[in-house]
Amino acid sequence: MHVGIFVEEMRQGANQPAAFRDVFELADRAEAWGIDCVWLGEIHFTPTRSVISASLQVASAIASRTKRLHVGTAVQVLPLNHPLRIAEEVATVDHISQGRFEFGIGRSGVVRTYDVYGVPYAESQARFREALEIIRLGWKGEPFSYQGQFYRVDNATVVPRPYQVPHPPIRMATTSDETFALAGRQGLPIFIGLRTTEISDLQVQLAPYRQAWREAGHPGEPSVYLRIPVYVSPTAEGAREEPRASMSAFFARQTDLARAAVGRAGAGPADRRRMQAERMAGLTYEDVLARKVVFGTAEGVIDRLKQLRGELGLDGIVAELNPGGLIPPELETRSLQILAREVVPALR
Repeated sequence: MHVGIFVEEMRQGANQPAAFRDVFELADRAEAWGIDCVWLGEIHFTPTRSVISASLQVASAIASRTKRLHVGTAVQVLPLNHPLRIAEEVATVDHISQGRFEFGIGRSGVVRTYDVYGVPYAESQARFREALEIIRLGWKGEPFSYQGQFYRVDNATVVPRPYQVPHPPIRMATTSDETFALAGRQGLPIFIGLRTTEISDLQVQLAPYRQAWREAGHPGEPSVYLRIPVYVSPTAEGAREEPRASMSAFFARQTDLARAAVGRAGAGPADRRRMQAERMAGLTYEDVLARKVVFGTAEGVIDRLKQLRGELGLDGIVAELNPGGLIPPELETRSLQILAREVVPALR
């Protein structure tokens, strides 16, 4: 079972140089302690939340200072950049890492980012599909042309070709009902999460994903990674109380982001978005502990992750170590150490 860590949130109160140091030191610990991959978010125009707006540059720096650790994007927001540029930069990071790069892709649910960039969110799905098609064509390393609704390519050859053949593994974030079957038809591994959804929702959504995969004739088994907050403490009481303030701040912000997307073109049915936002707003901390996170002692976290693996058919976990940014650095480091040394071996 793949066990990675998700890096997006900056520690509250940290300045920007310190935030970058935190990212690199966390990657060093992940390398030393046997974590499989560091997955980088992509957050724009939110200085109190994250400094990782240019995730491929951060991935390149991590790849340069590590030897074993994989590094990936979770996710690269395809509609916000030209696909030829993305193809070039990803292939370059793949060479710098000598084949340790994982290409996570999505279109993001943060509508404000699109507003600032001047890209209509209503176009995000169509732009995403065109961008992915162009990137895949470009990675063949041969001259190609493309004429779409949003992008035109005239006799371009992408250089370099990726280090990995035919290209880095691609994994797509799926949140709306529509994207699960789309990913299955394209034969793409996926990320799922529990921020706005419940396990029962995901079980329903994963069925058409797996069915579409089989009907399209793709080889092998479909792959599902769950991104979820994970916190491990020596005591059950510590696991419960130490992350409380951080998780409260995290879900309050996620509720605001979900509400901001309600009624926006391209964000899916307004009623569904509104229901998700209000369901999140009504969560108590007891609800969060029971349904949204994996917190506990090493033994408890092992049991819960195995349970989730069975319920959702997972082959990977991407652990969010400090959502909300309020867990002190020494406690975050201790949690990662217990996760790596006691939990991960039990899942392999």
